Amino acid sequence: WSQVVSEAEKIVGYPTSFMSLRCLLSDELSNIAMQVRKLVGTKHPLLDTARGFVYDSRNNLQMRGLVILLISKAAGPSTAELSFQHNMVSGIYSSQRSLAEITELIHTAFLVHRGIVNIGELKSCDGPLKDMQFGNKMAVLSGDFLLANACTSLAQLQNTKVVELISSAIGDLVQGIYYENLKSSEDNCVTDDIGISRWKEQVFLSHSALLAKSCQAAMELAKHSTEIQDMAFQYGKHMSMSHKLHSDLQPFVKESPSDTMAFSLNSAPAILHQEFLGRESWLKQIRELQEAIKAGKGVTSAIDLCRCHGNRALAALERFPPSEARDALANIVYAATRFP
Repeated sequence: WSQVVSEAEKIVGYPTSFMSLRCLLSDELSNIAMQVRKLVGTKHPLLDTARGFVYDSRNNLQMRGLVILLISKAAGPSTAELSFQHNMVSGIYSSQRSLAEITELIHTAFLVHRGIVNIGELKSCDGPLKDMQFGNKMAVLSGDFLLANACTSLAQLQNTKVVELISSAIGDLVQGIYYENLKSSEDNCVTDDIGISRWKEQVFLSHSALLAKSCQAAMELAKHSTEIQDMAFQYGKHMSMSHKLHSDLQPFVKESPSDTMAFSLNSAPAILHQEFLGRESWLKQIRELQEAIKAGKGVTSAIDLCRCHGNRALAALERFPPSEARDALANIVYAATRFP
C-alpha cells in the first residue's frame, strides 16, 4: 500500500499533505501544536491523533487528497476548458489542488473531533482530570479551526456546485459519525441487527461520501460532463468502500495466529457472519466471536464484497483515457483488495 501511494505521489508532482502548507506554517496552528504538547504523559486520544499526522505511513492520512489529484490528472482538461490549460501544473488545475487540500483539512478536522473523551468514563491511569478536560477543549477548538480554514478555502473556489457538494459531504460525515458514536456508547457491545445493506449506508456516510463527492467536485472544477462527474463519484465511493472493507478484514486474515488485533462487532465480517448464522445463534457465540468469524463465511463474503466494490471502482475508471494517473488509481484499488 505504501509503495502504491509513493508511486502515485510522483505522478501528481509532489507528495500530498493532509493540510495546506499555509495552514501548517500559520501562527494559529503552531500555537495548537504547543498546547497539545501539554497532554504528553496522558492517554488523551488527541495525542495519538497528532502523532499519527507525523508518523503514520501505514494508513496514509493523505490518501483522499492524493486520489483527488490523480483523478483530476486522469480526466485531464475538458473541451470546455482547453483555453485555460496554461493554468495547469502536471496536468492538474490549481483549483483542483486546492480542493484536495480542503478535503484533507475536513477529514483531519473530523479526526481531531473524534478525539473527545467521555469524562465520566475516565480511569485514574488515563491522566489527571484537568489535563483530560483540557485535551477535550483542544480537540473541539483545533478541529473547529481546521474546519473553518477548509470552509474559507472552499468559498474562495467560487463555484456554487462545488460548495454544495462538499457541504453535503460534511453533513454526511456528521450524520455517519453521530450514528457510530451512538452505537459505541458501550465499547464492543452486542450490535443491533442492522444487516449488510444498512452497514453500507452507514459506511458511505462516515467513510465514502467525502471522497466520492470531492472526486465529483474535481470534475466540476474542470467543467467535465455530468457523465464523467458521475464516474468520478463512483470511483471515489467504491474505492473508499473497498478500503474500509480491507481495514475491517485485517484482524481475520492475518497469517500469524499470534498476531491478534482488536476488531469491532460493527465490522463487515462480523455483520455478514451474523447474517449467515442467525441472530439467536450469534448472541450465543458472542464471547467466542473472533474465532467463530474466522471459521465462518463472513470473512470470505467480506473479501468478495471488498473486491466487488474494487471492480466497480475499476469499471468507473474505464471512462477515463489511459494514462499514468489512471494506472495509479487502479493500483490503489488493487492494493485495497489484495489479501494474503
